[in-house]
Amino acid sequence: MAKSVQAPVEQMLTVAAVARRIGVAPATLRTWDRRYGLGPSEHTEGEHRRYSPHDLARLTMMRRLIVAGVAPAEAAEQAKASTKGVAISSLIKEFEVREDVVAAIYKALKSFDRTFVEVTLAHEIDEYGIESTWTDVIAPVLFIIGKDWEENQSGIETEHLFSEILKRIFLSRVSELKRPINARPVLLASVGEELHSLPLYVLAAALCERNIESYVLGARTPMEALSTMVTRCAPPAIFLWAQLPHNAATKYWQDIPAIRPAPRVVIGGPGWDAVECASVTRAQGLEHACEEIAQALGA
Repeated sequence: MAKSVQAPVEQMLTVAAVARRIGVAPATLRTWDRRYGLGPSEHTEGEHRRYSPHDLARLTMMRRLIVAGVAPAEAAEQAKASTKGVAISSLIKEFEVREDVVAAIYKALKSFDRTFVEVTLAHEIDEYGIESTWTDVIAPVLFIIGKDWEENQSGIETEHLFSEILKRIFLSRVSELKRPINARPVLLASVGEELHSLPLYVLAAALCERNIESYVLGARTPMEALSTMVTRCAPPAIFLWAQLPHNAATKYWQDIPAIRPAPRVVIGGPGWDAVECASVTRAQGLEHACEEIAQALGA
């Protein structure tokens, strides 16, 4: 006799669990239930109220619509009317100014809505390019996150989440160039014990948009590795990143092997603030770094 196959039991979530998932207070969920009818679709008398996956999907869409600037009442109607939800791409097209994008990404990060952040940033990069998106959107979001930490010692989890999202996005934007304008790749490295390597991937993606090929040596690039790459690859330009002062040392350009033609050395990051760097170029931002490297290639 064949055994009957039982349908999987849907996971039912408490108010607190749903609140954590979408990044709102439990009181907000109760308000949405009372005002807009976005509460648990099933409720057994005498038991605690629990939300089904369908309820969670509607509330997630409600949250995303509000993040995108839709009034709560209208967001509730759209969330209830749609059985499949509203595409994130249709939400981000409604942004009229970049400040709205910054605010929406920040709110989405606070509620751990990774998908919203990734799709929004992909749209911004496709529309405006790496350099503009970094300057007008990403850097302001990072500033807000940093301000949260300075003032309230909060948001470290938001910073780590955003950093991982950004690293994945920029890595995906570095493609193999069929005909780069440089015959020898540029070298990008975080020197000393520097663990901050995100700026390298941002720069690599921005250079890729300019059809410039690069090698990312990553975090904690030792002097020996840098010297070996200089000897073997003869890069036309080298970018050295130092976030922290104790990682910034002039030896990283003074002690590398001499090659002809000599590479242009560009340094970036606040770690170099107290270093005498008259013989190299100090980049004042992503666009400046790209321009200096492009000039080294004669582009």
